[in-house]
Amino acid sequence: MKKKLTTVEFRGTPEQEAKLLEVIAKYDGVPGKTMPILQEAQEIYGYLPIEVQRIIAEKTDTSLEEIYGIVTFYSQFKLNPNGEVAIAICLGTACYVKGSGDLLDEFTKQLGIKEGETSADGKYSLEATRCIGACGLAPVLTVNGEVYGRLTKADVATILAKYKD
Repeated sequence: MKKKLTTVEFRGTPEQEAKLLEVIAKYDGVPGKTMPILQEAQEIYGYLPIEVQRIIAEKTDTSLEEIYGIVTFYSQFKLNPNGEVAIAICLGTACYVKGSGDLLDEFTKQLGIKEGETSADGKYSLEATRCIGACGLAPVLTVNGEVYGRLTKADVATILAKYKD
């Protein structure tokens, strides 16, 4: 799926930027530096917002388009932060066969965001994952790391109600 950048306000700190600049300096002159810089930048911020990509582009003398192309090509990189309520739905084979695609559709409908997006208020994020190792409970999802299994579309409203304000 094509990654989409949603409108979530960037909240980087001066401390994070200082760490990012240290990382960029550490790789100065190192061939193939872009991937490790992006990986460490994501560790610092939790995702790679366009503001961070712009700093990396400027400081490494690389075009923003090239940085953005790398970030959107590799699935390890995230364009959006996790929401306060981070929902990850397993789309591995066992879960998919037992209806996890329907669960994803229902969360999309109820939250008004698509897979890979974070709500504008930062409350919810929705991700599709591969096997999380709980195939016996298929279909499975996690909310902030808590595992929910043997689910149907009817369970979505109940799960979301647990995380309302």
